[in-house]
Order: sequence, then C-alpha cells, then structure tokens
Amino acid sequence: MKALFKIVVYAIPYKLKAGLSVVFYILDAIFNLLSLLLFIPFLDLLFTKDVSVISTKPEFALTKEAASGYFEYYLGQFIASADDKIGALIFICILVGVLFFLKNLCRYLAKVFMAQLRSGVVRDIRFKIFGKIIALPLSYYNEERKGDILARITSDVSEIEWSIMNSLEMIFRDPITIAMSFVILIVISPKLTLFALILLPISGLLIGQVGKSLKKTSAKLQDKNGQLLSMVEETISGLRIVKAFNAQVSMTKKFVKLNDEYRQTMSQMLYKRDMASPMSEFLGSLIMISLVWFGGSLVLAEESEMTGSEFLGYIIIFSQLIAPIKSVTTSFYNIQKGAASVDRVTHVMDAENKITDRPNATAIHEFKDEIEYKDLEFAYNVNEPILKGVSFKVKKGKIVALVGPSGGGKSSLVDLLPRFYDYQSGDILIDGISNKQYKIKDLRGLMGIVTQESILFNDSIFNNIAFGMDASKEQVEQAAKIANAHEFITALPLSYETNIGDRGGKLSGGQRQRLSIARAVLKNPPILILDEATSSLDTESEKLVQEALFKLMENRTTFVIAHRLSTIQHADEIIVIDDGRIAERGSHKALLEINGIYKKLYDLQIFS
Repeated sequence: MKALFKIVVYAIPYKLKAGLSVVFYILDAIFNLLSLLLFIPFLDLLFTKDVSVISTKPEFALTKEAASGYFEYYLGQFIASADDKIGALIFICILVGVLFFLKNLCRYLAKVFMAQLRSGVVRDIRFKIFGKIIALPLSYYNEERKGDILARITSDVSEIEWSIMNSLEMIFRDPITIAMSFVILIVISPKLTLFALILLPISGLLIGQVGKSLKKTSAKLQDKNGQLLSMVEETISGLRIVKAFNAQVSMTKKFVKLNDEYRQTMSQMLYKRDMASPMSEFLGSLIMISLVWFGGSLVLAEESEMTGSEFLGYIIIFSQLIAPIKSVTTSFYNIQKGAASVDRVTHVMDAENKITDRPNATAIHEFKDEIEYKDLEFAYNVNEPILKGVSFKVKKGKIVALVGPSGGGKSSLVDLLPRFYDYQSGDILIDGISNKQYKIKDLRGLMGIVTQESILFNDSIFNNIAFGMDASKEQVEQAAKIANAHEFITALPLSYETNIGDRGGKLSGGQRQRLSIARAVLKNPPILILDEATSSLDTESEKLVQEALFKLMENRTTFVIAHRLSTIQHADEIIVIDDGRIAERGSHKALLEINGIYKKLYDLQIFS
C-alpha cells in the first residue's frame, strides 16, 4: 500500500473535493442500508405478526428493539387506518424508491467530485515528472534509455491513472459501505457477525499472496514496455542507416524477440490480475454458505436470538456486501499492479539533481572582463578522466578555437561553462567568480549555443527562432537576415509560419543550421559557443553558414570547436586539446611553425 500513500500526497490540494466525495458516499451508504432495513419489520408485520400486538407506541431508546418497534408501530397504525396490507406494501415500495433515488443522487455527486480529484492528480503527476525531466542534468540521461523515460511519463502514468486512480473511488466508497454495514450486522446479530469476521481474513491472506506476485510481474512488464519504446525510438531516429545497411530484417528480429517477451509477461500479469474477481467471488460464496448454515442453526435453536425475518434481513444486507468486498479486492490487485509504475515514476522524481543553484547564488546579467579555466579536472566516470588540469584565459570579445583529435575533451570543456555538467576539481571563473556561484538561469542567459546537429522542434519557423524568448516579428526577421536565412524562409508557402516537421526534417541541413544561428542572433548573447557548427554541411551551405557565423561572432566572446581548420584561422587563439590536456596553443601561424599536432592535422586536411 506504500504506492497508494505516494499517490495520495498529490490529492492533498484536492482535499475539499475528496471530503465532499466522502460525505456523499456516506449518505449513499446510509440510504442504501435504510432501504434494506425496511424489509425486516415489513416481513414481520405482513407475515408473522398481528397489528393489534403493536398498537402501543414503544418508549424511546437507542436500541435495535426500540428502532424496530417505532417503525412497526407507525406501519401498524398505517395498516390499521387503511385496513389494507396492500396499501402498506405500496407505501413501503414508494419509501424504498425514494431512498434509492437519494442513494443514487448521492453516488452521482460523489463520483463528480472524485472525477475532479482523479483528473487533477494525474495532471499534477505528469506536470511534476515533466518538470523533473527538464531539470535533471545531462549526465542523468547518459545512464538512461530515452525510450524508457518516455515510457515512464506516458504508459506508466497511464497505468497509475487506470490502476490506482480508478481504485481511489472504490477505496473512498466501499470501505464506508462495508464499515456501516458491519455496524448494522453487529446490531442484528453479534454472534453471526463475529463468525463472518473470522472467515474474512483467511480469504484476505490468499488474495494478498497473489497481489505480491502481481506487483513483480507488473514491474517486469513496464520495463519491457520501456525497452520496446527505446527500440522504436532508436529505429525511427536511425531509419536512414537501417535502410542503408539493409538491416530491416535484423532489426525486425530484435523487435519480434522483445515483442514476444512483452506478450509473455503481459499474459502472466493478466492471468494473475484476472484471478482477483473469480477468486474473491468464490471465497465470498463460501463465506455466504457458511453464514447460511451458522445463521440457520441460530434461528432453529430452541432459544433463538434471531427471528426468521431478522435472519433474512441479515442475509440481504450481507449479500450486498459481496460486491464492495469484491471491489476492494479488485482495487487491491489494481493497486499492486500500478505500484510498479509508481516505483518507476518516483525513480525519476526522486533522482538527485546535483546541478542546482547554491544558497545565496549571485545574479549575473552581463559579462565584463574575462573567463578563466583554472586547473580544471573533469570525468563522466570517476575512473576515466576526460580533462586533466586544463588552464587558460579568454578576454572579452576574443575568439578562441578548440581543436584536436576526437575524444580529447573539446566538447566537454565548453559544456562545463554553462554548467551542463559540473567539474570535480579546479574552477571556471567568469569575471573572477566561479560559475558555480552564479544563478544557473542567469549564467545560461549569457550564452548562445550552435551545435553540429541543429536542435529544432516540430513547430513553425517563427517559434523555432524565437524559442524561449518574447520577440516581435520584426526582431525575428532581422535575426534571420543576419543568419542568411530570410531569403529561403520567405520563399516557403507560409513564410515564417511554415511548420518544419520533426527535428526540422522538411528543411536541408544548411537551412536548419541557419535557423539555429538566427535563434542565437536573436538571443544576442555576450558569450557564444559554436560546436562543430559547419562540419556536416556541403560547400555551398557551409559558405552561407560561415558568413552568418562571422556576423554572429562580431563583438562577442566566442568558443569555436572545429575540425575544419580553415574555418578558424582568424581566431585570436587556437588551443589544441589532446587526451584531456592542452598540448599546444597560439595563433594559426605560430602553431604551424611549432610543427606539432596542429601542423599534422592541418597538413592532413590540406592533403585531403
């Protein structure tokens, strides 16, 4: 039941709706019991008793006998005045009909408030997990499958909605009905009710054992679902390569294997879940048979504590308990099934976000002087250091190019500046203050980033350029002109309102990159990071993008990561990173004269 308590926390803002729902469910149970209790004195009056016996009004008392006597007295007066038992029957039927109307009205109102609670809780869970996904550092996703994360916010939350939130109504309603019914049953016959209470825990133990097994199977099922989503996501993302290498058959085999494993696990889960209803119904019927035997023996005893009509009324009320008890059992199974999804969702929600604002973090709204990397040490994995004692300074307005063999640590070096990751030792100082001391939002607000892979969204061109900013149409168009993008945008049918598809798939590589540059231009950051911004483009596109980048870099402090050395010859300083260390540094001309790593890379590109 821990899973239920984790979800109930989200219901706290809706406590008023929950309270109203409980009130109406209590009224529902009261009207239902009253309608059933009417049959006990009615049976006595119509079939076993004479009206003259109850012509005297009983004294008031809070006892079963007094309550029964009052009803018998007034009903007897009605029969005596009407001299018609058929008329009494009609009176009882009308009264029962009114009680059933009130019962169902209260149930409907209870469901209305419960629906508001359910939908609100599910919305809040989705909102919180999405917020957590955005807030978690990039390092978290290095260890997680993207498809599995998607499964947690989609299918796992849906499982919580249908398994646990559906059960909330039963948990609010049925225990109230059961508790109030047992109070009435105890009043009618304590012995028979005690006998029933001895039998019920036995069935509860059997149901509990199956429930534990169901939770394990459900957890396995959700994990398989995450694997399926991961594979589908990877296949769609890499479809060009799958087709190019004729790997459709091998990918299909892999999918079929995963899909079959999912089916087998699903079947196991359904077998166990579907056992809940027949098992609880069978156990309920055994309890009912036992009650008929034991209650019948009490009625037939020489000194009977129960009348026949009371016994029939008892059985009627207890038979009405079978449905809510069965419902509670089903809810228990559903909660156990949904508990696995709760665990998977809370795994994300409880994940530690190590990259957060420090207490009393400093605000920063402008870059004034200098960026300094100071004895920087960094590793994604503690045993495999990426950067080893890197130190250098960059003055405001200067362009620094980072070059070197792949895997040397160039991208890691610039990713540490906006705190996408945090370094283990050393420091990065911006205007003499560690970047860890600044507010993260302010820090990243100083920087614009253009990466090798253009990160665009399935939205209009306007919204992609103005992403995260409140910009006018004129400002967006001006940014597009600087990025050499305005001409191709206006040639499109809907101009700036054209939807570019998933990841900008409707545009060419050069067009996508120019939109990324336009976005950076619009942000107008004092610090610019260009990570292989032209490496994947053809010659014509590279020329247009390079022209846009030169405009973008004017009067900005720029970090350029480039494999094409011809694009960074104008840099104020070139730093060669090799195996996590600074191997060489200087201008293009000075590095060629050193005749080291840079000269070797340059000669290879010139030769090719």
